[in-house]
Amino acid sequence: MKVNSKLPEVDTSIFAVMSKMANDYNAINLSQGFPDFNTYDELIDLVNYYMKHGDNQYAPMPGVFDLRLKISEKISFLYNAHYNPDTEITVTAGATQALYTAINAFVSEGDEVIIFEPAYDSYLPAIQINKGTPRFVSLQPPDFKINWDQVAKLISPHTRMIIINSPHNPTGTVLDKDDMKALEKLVKGTNILILSDEVYEHIIFDDIPHQSVSRFPKLAERSLVISSFGKTYHTTGWKMGYCAAPEALTKEFRKIHQFIVFAVNTPIQMAMASYLDKQNRYLDLPNFYQQKRDFFLNLVKDTKFKAIPAKGTYFQLLDYSAYSKKKDITFAEELVKKYHIATIPISCFYQDAPKMQFLRFCFAKSEKVLHSGAEMLKKIHY
Repeated sequence: MKVNSKLPEVDTSIFAVMSKMANDYNAINLSQGFPDFNTYDELIDLVNYYMKHGDNQYAPMPGVFDLRLKISEKISFLYNAHYNPDTEITVTAGATQALYTAINAFVSEGDEVIIFEPAYDSYLPAIQINKGTPRFVSLQPPDFKINWDQVAKLISPHTRMIIINSPHNPTGTVLDKDDMKALEKLVKGTNILILSDEVYEHIIFDDIPHQSVSRFPKLAERSLVISSFGKTYHTTGWKMGYCAAPEALTKEFRKIHQFIVFAVNTPIQMAMASYLDKQNRYLDLPNFYQQKRDFFLNLVKDTKFKAIPAKGTYFQLLDYSAYSKKKDITFAEELVKKYHIATIPISCFYQDAPKMQFLRFCFAKSEKVLHSGAEMLKKIHY
């Protein structure tokens, strides 16, 4: 049988490749982005309660209303922005599904979408499947800041969407108020939509405020904001996220959402609705992960790796140029085979990567695992 692939150039993701290598070589896995510690017992108890209470059938297509209401209240509390829980918030099966649904709903053949690279790996395939045309803006080391003049040169009558991600995976950078004002100026008077990936909104350090597009009314009116409970509550396997957007955008988003998943896990939605009342869980998260970031950076300070401390996410980039000039994929493979530690090479997040020597390390791990990983790094010699 002849198969006409919609993504002929797409192969197994680097995350799957490095995790398999970690298993094959019994390596410490600091590659894939998930915690190695459990979520809160009280949240698990809530899920169990709602399961036993009988909340095990289909939820409403947009999501359990109580959860949408609590999400609306959280956004209002954090960013002073109001989203109608009935018509402007949709609960999704994780952020990746929400991102795909948003792109599917609004990107058609001939539409151009601006992506900042290095980019989370689901953006480009979703654009390609929907026959959109990606336009790439390359973020350059060491600071990986956006050159807005370069973005302006890419905007055309065909530009349909700009995808932003802050805090940024994989670099750990964050957009500031000036970035948001520059974006607002660029899209003024256009029909360009903003798809804002904010899944790490609660994992941001050094007292830096998260500049959600929700804070900026002129941006919010043309934006779909995507976030994730998995990152906030250490439950990536539960696949629970949401999209907040103006009513007209949400209407189109839901047209696609209903035919991809229809509805999302009911007892987990009920539990999240109850748990969002515990504001300290997400308000304390920056300090929780900053301690892990600082612990990891302190462990590797005596190595030849160079680091600019991540401003957000639970990823830290390390520059290995003092060890080797080899390509990052080659160096990452050698670390697994020779030193039994798995990381992610940054070039895999680019279509055309600039010359650099960076690896991404996930520090959402126990101190024991981070310590063991650092000991492996201290053994590296070239």
